[in-house]
Amino acid sequence: MKFIDEANIEVHAGKGGDGSAAFRRERYVPRGGPSGGDGGRGGSVWAVADRNINTLIDYRFARIHRAEHGDAGHGSDQYGRGGRDVELRVPVGTLVRDAGNGELIADLARDGERAQLARGGQGGLGNLHFKSSTNRAPRQFTRGLPGESRKLALELRVLADVGLLGLPNAGKSTLVRAVSSARPKVADYPFTTLNPSLGVVRVAAGASFVIADIPGLIEGAAEGAGLGHQFLRHLSRTRLLLHLVDIAPLAADADPARDARALALELKKYDPALHRKPRWLVFNKIDLAADADARIARLLRKLRYKGPWFAISAIGGKGCDALCSAAYRFLAGGARQDKARARRAA
Repeated sequence: MKFIDEANIEVHAGKGGDGSAAFRRERYVPRGGPSGGDGGRGGSVWAVADRNINTLIDYRFARIHRAEHGDAGHGSDQYGRGGRDVELRVPVGTLVRDAGNGELIADLARDGERAQLARGGQGGLGNLHFKSSTNRAPRQFTRGLPGESRKLALELRVLADVGLLGLPNAGKSTLVRAVSSARPKVADYPFTTLNPSLGVVRVAAGASFVIADIPGLIEGAAEGAGLGHQFLRHLSRTRLLLHLVDIAPLAADADPARDARALALELKKYDPALHRKPRWLVFNKIDLAADADARIARLLRKLRYKGPWFAISAIGGKGCDALCSAAYRFLAGGARQDKARARRAA
């Protein structure tokens, strides 16, 4: 199935049914009085997060969604039936925005979470509501109100704890295959990964986290070079970024330090908040360089990097267990701090 992470749709809630102006007419009930019922409420449009869906492809082609109108009221105090709601099932992690002003309407980050996108119109009042001591035979009734109509932009942001950054062919997909059961495509040419992929990393029994692989960035992505920035949104929910650096590039003029700085700059251009996330350097392909330790030391000096770093061979699995264990400890520590802050706030 083709991966679609953006879609524009229109939603139209149902109109409320009109009220009724009717009178009770029975053989032995003279002057029965008004008996017109209310109209039914129009159906609403809802979005529902569903963990069994992972793409917005259904909404790329089905753009207009309408809820049912409410029925009109009837005599004998009969109220009209309400219109059926429409539920749009979307992937977990979908953002719903107003297409006109960009206002965030809903962030569906949990399975089963619901959000109302367009409210159905209120049904009209029947004439039984207008009777009084001075108006025994009212003929007034009200029309149903129209439902809301909106143009919306849907945007999918995958839910992951750890995100991978790197140039094309840095070994991101190979790392995902090495530490999880996910099987993203791996090949010896750039931009092998064309869509984000997720993998579950199991560190121990009951200890796991989700890792996300996105297509590689290159210098000039902000201007649309390569695949541009179109997939960086999928890292916005992550709590830790792993920046993979190829210490044994094939190109003779390659400079891993320059490339690492360029990628960090592209990240900052896209979103300063994403650039401020914790980011660890992961030096990959140490099996291809006999002087791997010396190369890493030179890169650390050039980059003036003082944070956590790891040396791995993704294809051979060397160093991957230590990297995953450290990432899990970092995530678990952050979760404990979040719970402590929540308790203090309560």
